[in-house]
Amino acid sequence: MSQDKKAQQFGVTPQSVDFNEWYNEVITKADLADYSPVRGSMVVKPYGHALWERIVRWLDDKFKETGHESLLFPTLIPMGFITKEADHVEGFAPELFTVTKIGTEVLEEPYVMRPTSETIIGHMWSQWLNSYRDLPYLHYQWGSVFRAELRTKPFLRTAEFFWHEGHTAHETEQEARNEVQQMLNIYHVFCRDILALPVVRGKKTASERFAGAVDTFSIEGMMRDGKALQSGTSHYLGQNFAKAFEVKFQGRDQKEHYVHTTSWAISSRIIGALIMTHGDDKGLQMPPNIAPIQVVIVPVTRKDNTEQMFEAADQIADELKALGVRVKVDKREGLSNGFKYNDWELKGVPVRLEVGPRDLEQGVLVVKNRTHGDKEILPREEVISGMPARLQEIQQFLFKRAEDFLLENTVPVDTFEQFKTEIDNNKWVLAHHCADAACEASIKEETRATTRNEPLSEGEYFNQESTGTCVKCGKPSGYSKRILFGRQY
Repeated sequence: MSQDKKAQQFGVTPQSVDFNEWYNEVITKADLADYSPVRGSMVVKPYGHALWERIVRWLDDKFKETGHESLLFPTLIPMGFITKEADHVEGFAPELFTVTKIGTEVLEEPYVMRPTSETIIGHMWSQWLNSYRDLPYLHYQWGSVFRAELRTKPFLRTAEFFWHEGHTAHETEQEARNEVQQMLNIYHVFCRDILALPVVRGKKTASERFAGAVDTFSIEGMMRDGKALQSGTSHYLGQNFAKAFEVKFQGRDQKEHYVHTTSWAISSRIIGALIMTHGDDKGLQMPPNIAPIQVVIVPVTRKDNTEQMFEAADQIADELKALGVRVKVDKREGLSNGFKYNDWELKGVPVRLEVGPRDLEQGVLVVKNRTHGDKEILPREEVISGMPARLQEIQQFLFKRAEDFLLENTVPVDTFEQFKTEIDNNKWVLAHHCADAACEASIKEETRATTRNEPLSEGEYFNQESTGTCVKCGKPSGYSKRILFGRQY
């Protein structure tokens, strides 16, 4: 590839011109993913998968710390399982991939490619469970699921996407509800502390809850274009699936009881949230706590000093690695330094170090934070010893910037005219609502805004314990506080 053609890969459509096109270009130009020949699916490239691996590692460790065990279930599920729980089949029927034939044999009962695994897990639990002494079942699996999305977008909505799905069974309702909140809080901490994403925890309205659930709780993130992204969910399923699949146990009273179950998940769409919360017109901005590469070192070389500069860069990298920093030395040949600088900015690496012969002589390094425009020339030892603190400053900066954006762009409204104006201005709104599904549907039809959740009271951004009248129909509020509305991905 010529230098001119290489240069064309840099530069993305500004967010203010076309946010959608900006996102699509960042995905491909930053080497996160590419489009698959299978309609609506994506290929996750090494850099994107390195990011997903870090997400998996943190969450998997946390699941195990809280007593959960991983297992694996097959991708194919008998169609009859899906139809056993009425709300579940109604919710997923339009999205099912169906297998009707294996080889030349037409199946008597079709299989579906799993859209989620509550049904087959319930079936297996019914074979395994005997007594209250066996409980709780604290299970989860990593894998992919299949849903026939009409409009697809890499990471956000794809026909096949990657996730974990947690499934637990409990002796009592209270135990199950405690599990739901525990997992919601783990997701909240993960987004806040690792991804630098401010998210709003809350309870979904009946119209927006998971198919088959009694209650659904979500974490909602605001993207740079003002749209909402549901970034994780935790569901109390009650005994719905237990009764459909006869998941019973002998209780302490020697009588048979149905278990209380939960499910919870974060999927690869969280990468979309990361991109759209922190990215700018130069590309990605990776929070250091999740970045696959925290520091990139670019040796400034000539033909006669390449090996010397590579050795110097490797030495700096080793010193940083000893401090727990994830480092890469860019030794690619045939590329200009300017190309490399742009490439790493596009990929969002938090810190870039430049080192040339004169820098070595003077004992200094050139430092460039991805979040700030100016380069710094600092003593080598100061740069190395101060790198962990620098990375945490960048982490805190990204979170604070995203948090300020969320708060500045969320407004309480009391009239439907205000509601429509603010939604059209790409804001989130907090409004009283009557809790009537038909009224909720009419709001969605007229404004394309949906209820995101009823924010929790404990430590959330919008703790408004008040009643009022519905912003749309004027009936008394059906909730104890305002509901969060926004347009969604």
